[in-house]
Amino acid sequence: MFFVLSISPVSAEVYSYGKDSTVIGDVQTYKVNGNESLIEVARSFRLGYNEIVDANPVLDPFLPGNNSTVKIPTMWILPDIPSYDGIVINISEMRLYYFLKQKKALLVRTFPIGIGDEGNDTPVGSFKIIEKIANPAWHVPESIKKERPELPAVIPPGPDNPLGSHALRLSLGSYLIHGTNRPWAVGRRVTHGCIRLYPEDIPKLFQVVPNGMKVTIVRQPVKVGVKDNKVYIEVHKSDYEKNTNYFNEAVELLKKKGLLKKVNTEKLYHAIREKSGIPVEISGFKIELPQKIFTENFLREREITSSAVIQMPF
Repeated sequence: MFFVLSISPVSAEVYSYGKDSTVIGDVQTYKVNGNESLIEVARSFRLGYNEIVDANPVLDPFLPGNNSTVKIPTMWILPDIPSYDGIVINISEMRLYYFLKQKKALLVRTFPIGIGDEGNDTPVGSFKIIEKIANPAWHVPESIKKERPELPAVIPPGPDNPLGSHALRLSLGSYLIHGTNRPWAVGRRVTHGCIRLYPEDIPKLFQVVPNGMKVTIVRQPVKVGVKDNKVYIEVHKSDYEKNTNYFNEAVELLKKKGLLKKVNTEKLYHAIREKSGIPVEISGFKIELPQKIFTENFLREREITSSAVIQMPF
């Protein structure tokens, strides 16, 4: 279901989730006002550049056009991890999830991020927050000094500081979760490995995250989840996973969660081909084939069963 909105910027919402409810938020739509760019619209809805562009492939990111209808992908499937605890970052979707509990309620807040460029990849693994720094100074690493020798040894706090107003140091010492003085970098691979949040988002995360909090960083271009007894899949384009067999990964995830028999093959196939980055409902017990999309040979040799993994070149 889509909701048409014409509203001002929104703050990061808190969503509830559960074992049988791992899809949060809703897809919305928005009418462009004047000369707004998709980059401005994305920031208003706490989305990254990657999310707004992938959800609206036919629109010009810089000049979408007055009154153009923009799909707002404020809906996400939670990453697949053993337990939802602390901060979870999915590199493939460039998004951070902060899990919290209030009494018996399971809650999550989520923020878009910028990540490491090719050759400066943000590391994956399990870490902890070991230091919280307000108004950080940036001590320019030697590797960056070689690229930009005009930089001083230290950039003090202020509007020109690329760390922004707050920083959280990971146990992998040189890596930080921090703000930025370049908001357009959120939703892009532009950093030297650190994780950037919008200037208005980093203070919110900084305030609630204690030292010692667990930080789990994963790469998951394919996620599957359930909402209202319906099965969803979310597929992201990713430079990291050029050789990934998206179809195989989807089938394995569905099998792992006991959802494979509840899926419509045609819907699954199209969601993987589209890679919109938006959760797509794929429930259904029938294989309903459009004309000539699947050949008889495909059905004979690549039929989905609970014991077979399909080899599809996506």
